[in-house]
Amino acid sequence: MVLFLEALAFIVDPANLLGEKGILPRLVDHLLYTGLSLGVALLIGIPVGLIIGHTGKGKNLVIALTGSFRALPTFGLLLFIILFTGLGLWPLVFVLAVLAIPPIIAGAYSGLDSVNRETIDSARAIGMTEWQILGKVEIPLALPLILGGIRSATLQIIATATIAGYVGLTGLGRFLIEGLAYHDYTIAFAGAILVAALALAADGLLALVQKLVVPPGVSRGSARTTHRSRWNFRPAVSTGTHITGG
Repeated sequence: MVLFLEALAFIVDPANLLGEKGILPRLVDHLLYTGLSLGVALLIGIPVGLIIGHTGKGKNLVIALTGSFRALPTFGLLLFIILFTGLGLWPLVFVLAVLAIPPIIAGAYSGLDSVNRETIDSARAIGMTEWQILGKVEIPLALPLILGGIRSATLQIIATATIAGYVGLTGLGRFLIEGLAYHDYTIAFAGAILVAALALAADGLLALVQKLVVPPGVSRGSARTTHRSRWNFRPAVSTGTHITGG
């Protein structure tokens, strides 16, 4: 309890907020690493997940590859890349993006795969193109799972970006490294609190975004339960009525 109070006192002390080793500059760096890595992961993971979910092709291969990516030791992979490229920002971004791609692909693929097939068939029956079906039917209905994958990836990046301090960069992980190196456990614990608080804040913000952008009727439950929503398309059918001569 004493250590926790000392760590909180360190965080709220104005003297520790600014400067080369201040909390705010390192927070900005941590957010920079997270944003760049997440951006790269989204550019790769979202298109791949949507293509697999829409076409159903290549899912076994991609699922196997993403599963193997999850098993990679992040710090070991970072050190391996640094041996060839040297220290810098982009090796870290690459490794964090590799970590984030699997949950993003899984969220996009699972989201589209969960969309009611009858809804998609109805959209085709009224003449919608495949791009229209993807953009106006499947993605809106799949948004809860797509955003869930992005939330998971974001939290993993924030937590893992602490290794930046081991490769000549800064970020909130520097508090952990310096605290353990100098046996100053107050600073180390303060770093852990800051990383946890950032992860919780990011998760809360993404949860709010998820609530705002998901269409009504699909925010509470999977896409399979939304067959009565406004995204359900009914094909025009013949009523069987005919005109007879009088």
